Amino acid sequence: MSLESHLEELKRKHSDLDREIDEAQAHPSTDDLEIVRLKRRKLAIKDEMEQLRATTH
Repeated sequence: MSLESHLEELKRKHSDLDREIDEAQAHPSTDDLEIVRLKRRKLAIKDEMEQLRATTH
């Protein structure tokens, strides 16, 4: 997988998680720990994207 395609895949996952977090927060029955887990995954993806961008410059 090329660097650009990997970065695009990470962007897609980040966006998907953003929507998933919004949906989870809209439902009061969602466990707070699940929301925290989703936010951590989103942050990890963001960190990976930043690392990839740093290595290309």
